[in-house]
Amino acid sequence: MKLIAGVDIGNSTTEVCVGCVEDNGAFHFLSSASRFTTGTKGTLPNVLGIKAALEDAMYQINLPMKALALVRLNEAAPVIGDTAMETITETIITESSMIGHNPSTPAGAGEAVGELIFLENIRNGKPGVPYIVAAASKFSYEEVAIRLNQVLPELDIKGLILQADEAVLVENRLNKKIPIVDEVRHIARIPEGKTAAIEVALPGTSIRMLSNPYGIATLLKLNADETRAVTPIAKSLVGNRSAVVIKTPHGNIQENVLPAGEITFHGEKELQVNIDAGADEIMEVLYKAGEIRDIDGQSNTNVGNMLSRIKSSMADVSRAGDADIRITDILAVDTLAPVEISGSLAGETCMEKAVGIAAMVKTQQLPMQQIAKRLEEELHVKAVVAGVEAVMASLGALTTPGTTLPLAILDMGGGSTDAAVLEPNGEVRTTHQAGAGELVSMLIQTELGLPSRATAEQIKKYPMGKVESLFHMRLENGSMQFFEESIDPRYYGHVVLLAEGKLIKVEEDIPMERIMAVRQDAKKKVFIRNALRALRTVAPGHDLRRIPNVVLVGGSAEDFEIPEMLMEALAEYRIVCGRGNIRGSQGPRNAVATGLLLSYLGA
Repeated sequence: MKLIAGVDIGNSTTEVCVGCVEDNGAFHFLSSASRFTTGTKGTLPNVLGIKAALEDAMYQINLPMKALALVRLNEAAPVIGDTAMETITETIITESSMIGHNPSTPAGAGEAVGELIFLENIRNGKPGVPYIVAAASKFSYEEVAIRLNQVLPELDIKGLILQADEAVLVENRLNKKIPIVDEVRHIARIPEGKTAAIEVALPGTSIRMLSNPYGIATLLKLNADETRAVTPIAKSLVGNRSAVVIKTPHGNIQENVLPAGEITFHGEKELQVNIDAGADEIMEVLYKAGEIRDIDGQSNTNVGNMLSRIKSSMADVSRAGDADIRITDILAVDTLAPVEISGSLAGETCMEKAVGIAAMVKTQQLPMQQIAKRLEEELHVKAVVAGVEAVMASLGALTTPGTTLPLAILDMGGGSTDAAVLEPNGEVRTTHQAGAGELVSMLIQTELGLPSRATAEQIKKYPMGKVESLFHMRLENGSMQFFEESIDPRYYGHVVLLAEGKLIKVEEDIPMERIMAVRQDAKKKVFIRNALRALRTVAPGHDLRRIPNVVLVGGSAEDFEIPEMLMEALAEYRIVCGRGNIRGSQGPRNAVATGLLLSYLGA
């Protein structure tokens, strides 16, 4: 009896499959296991994750690691994702301050313009001058109201900015109705004596004047150049219920423009495209360039810096020289990215057009042989690099009940999308393309402005609901779910992710509808686009209608909505599409590891 193991190193997980070949030639699958990939896919740190997964698989069959006779590894090309911005004008306003605020409890309504004055200096105010008062949290709401009521007969108080969450409490005690913005944490940074505009919208609506550059110009009496400079400020305030914009008439307005730059495709044709053209044009030029040898970007531009950074990081982890690193494929998708407004008081951002890019990075010699050598040294087991990922996945997919040749597979992992077509005559066509689950997570994090990639990963993986009472929640599909026992009060009023056996609260205050729209749009941009271009590459005559059926494998095939999205997209080509079930028991997972064992039998 001879024990062999197939090892699939993915961007996110490392999967193994162990089987035995009997002396009479009979073969049996024995166990499977998976662990998170350690390090960048295709580099020496992968060895730690491989060993852990092999130990799990061998433990399941109560055999020591030394019982293995052979370990077969897939060829692993790393894929690194990054975001390249379109041309963005960064407006830097020296000495300026701007508060873009959206508290849940402002008070009053309307706009007001006046000179800023702190509450403690209110007695220094002059009659006939319009004022907007700023009150720190050291003053109680009662003290704020008393002091303002004392001076209201003499001074023209137009509005109020509070540090504490007490706008309604102050408004209820004032003798005059004025717009009040509260929850302004860094109130001490407000420049006293400057002119400010304040706006509070009615409940259920958003501000109109301060989210419009011409509205700001009207209130603060700006000229054309100043109006152009405040455009990012206005954009950052869109959708807010309240806002403050402070004018600094002696501010030094500068613009620092880093151009988006051009991408150069070194392929069968040498072609260039400016990233300003957008993702569709980038992908069209990539297709026209033919088989790609390398991709680089214009020096001292957004995209040039990004592609150089990708190559440098790959050179670091693979211990190769920069000249040995090549980018052989990219997937570009249009997105929106939050850009911080320089000169802002509270870290406001505005959404700017961006292009998300996943790049497939290769070295002249993939370090897989180094990984195999390291495994042999540490496990004292022969290790070989045995197969192309897409071919191995196809062999594994054939173990799905109900499949037959010809067969097409889509292997959608964390960093790349592989496709292959197996013909009855044994012909195999494969493609290995950049872009999959990690790019989706990056887009979700970017567009929602999430501080953590882990939160974006969870949003990608799980459906949502909003807890509207302690005994029911509204699900994202519009239906209601009721509970016999009360929901934890910490979740009340929050969007939650419906993970296996537990709820995960989304800490950020983002509407469920917005999260769902961004999540689904990101998946369609990445998975649908990449699936279609991958299948078109391997289809006979590049005609999708000549592919009869597609089996989905890989981690992303387990997603709760991606297979349905692909089924819908492929329906117009009359392609049967569904999740694989490797060996009739593993679901869409373990296809490559299983294929590595099957290819050994056919070697």
